[in-house]
Amino acid sequence: MTRVRCDQTKAWGALQAHYDEAGRRFTLREAFAADPKRFEALSQSAPFVFADLSKNLVDARTEALLLALARECGLEAHRDAMFEGRHINATEDRAVLHTLLRRPASEPATGALASPFGDVQSTLAAMLAYAEEIRADHTITDVVNIGIGGSDLGPQMAVLALEQFAAPGKRFHFVSNVDGHELAGILRGLAPEHTLFLIASKTFTTAETMTNAQSARRWFEQSGGVDVARHFAALTTNVEAARAFGIETTFGFWDWVGGRYSLWSAIGLPIALAIGAEGFRGLLAGAHAMDEHFRTAPLAQNLPVRLGLLDVWYRNFHRFTSRSIAPYHSALKRLPAYLQQLEMESNGKRVDMAGAPLAFGTSPVLWGEPGTNGQHAYFQMLHQGTDVTPLEFIAVRDAAHDLPGHHAKLLANALAQAQALMVGQADAGGHKDFPGNRPSTFFVFEQLTPESLGAFLALYEHRVFTSGALWGINSFDQWGVELGKVLARDIEPRLASGDVAGLDASTAGLLARLRPRA
Repeated sequence: MTRVRCDQTKAWGALQAHYDEAGRRFTLREAFAADPKRFEALSQSAPFVFADLSKNLVDARTEALLLALARECGLEAHRDAMFEGRHINATEDRAVLHTLLRRPASEPATGALASPFGDVQSTLAAMLAYAEEIRADHTITDVVNIGIGGSDLGPQMAVLALEQFAAPGKRFHFVSNVDGHELAGILRGLAPEHTLFLIASKTFTTAETMTNAQSARRWFEQSGGVDVARHFAALTTNVEAARAFGIETTFGFWDWVGGRYSLWSAIGLPIALAIGAEGFRGLLAGAHAMDEHFRTAPLAQNLPVRLGLLDVWYRNFHRFTSRSIAPYHSALKRLPAYLQQLEMESNGKRVDMAGAPLAFGTSPVLWGEPGTNGQHAYFQMLHQGTDVTPLEFIAVRDAAHDLPGHHAKLLANALAQAQALMVGQADAGGHKDFPGNRPSTFFVFEQLTPESLGAFLALYEHRVFTSGALWGINSFDQWGVELGKVLARDIEPRLASGDVAGLDASTAGLLARLRPRA
């Protein structure tokens, strides 16, 4: 498989010339005036998701050049290599098979994928059976998921998003922060005999997770809890360590599943506990439908590809450094944080696959809040600030409640904000002047369901894959999280001893300030 880095292609130079000639002066108002069919040309339906791309700073020429760039970089071959199970995560010599987690049993894998597919199906069946058992156990009223990163963000986001489908009589709590205030606050409202703890750590050694897990077990035992094996389960591959902890129920996953891609695996047990086996299979089905779209649709009609190419256009030619996510649905409140990890941990890289430094930017900063809250917080900057920040709206057509008037106001605000960013407003005095021409993408779900959520998350995964593939980086390792962990292991005992030998002056001074007083 040959990969060509984007800046080493002919299309890259053509895109730069196009940007210099027309792109930097592109005006959305003029584009809509000149082309009455712009919305139809630049909007698209994909499985469970509709996307309006027409308010972006692109035209037919831009898209054609970006598609030429994708082909010259070997995007299709790289995509196919992922689905075939080749070790495209070269720095860790691993396959990237999170899409296999979504593949239905009715479409069995063959060849090298047959064995891992069999493992996936047996683990999924066991996990869902356990989930149904716990859902039927009315003595369990509270489920506490203890994990961090991908073992927390994905399940937490999805459980909140799909709350309308959750089983009555059960509450879900998520602990990730090693700051004991978080765990202590949750434990105050629990009874040990009614609580199930899920310990999510692939190696069962993650420092933050195991610190919280040990404190949870200590609380359980000191509060009169009995039978750790019944009230604790582990999502881990280290069965021996889990058993030593007192846990007998374990569900594993594999080294070809990165943490930020793992909610489809046993890490998704909290989701299955919340929405049931049928709901969890719906989540997988929606993602699989988007997988098939990404795998088979021509590049020009491939929504994840079009979005990933747009990201390259904005990051490397317009030099936009961030992107904001504004879901107009309160249940999606944790979606921006989830997408932040997905994209920034995947594509926040500064060297290519050969280890050579990059001469261009990669991942933008992703950030956001539910849209109506953002309107009264940071939308001021989006409309009138000195930096241009592309914004992504997410709206759901059908409300899941029957409160009169609310949903129409919510949707009207989303539509109005997108319109205002584009058209702006003139004011000679300046203070009420809105420059407009601020780009946005608008996503629409008919309903927020397990299927539509699964499809959207897979859409984003493949979008990140696309931009990473063109940049020539490895989107599937995360070495950047390791150094701080190593240094923390050295610093922790120093907080007790006061030893600052070998530390820089700043760290030594801060450590002295932070040491507990006798």
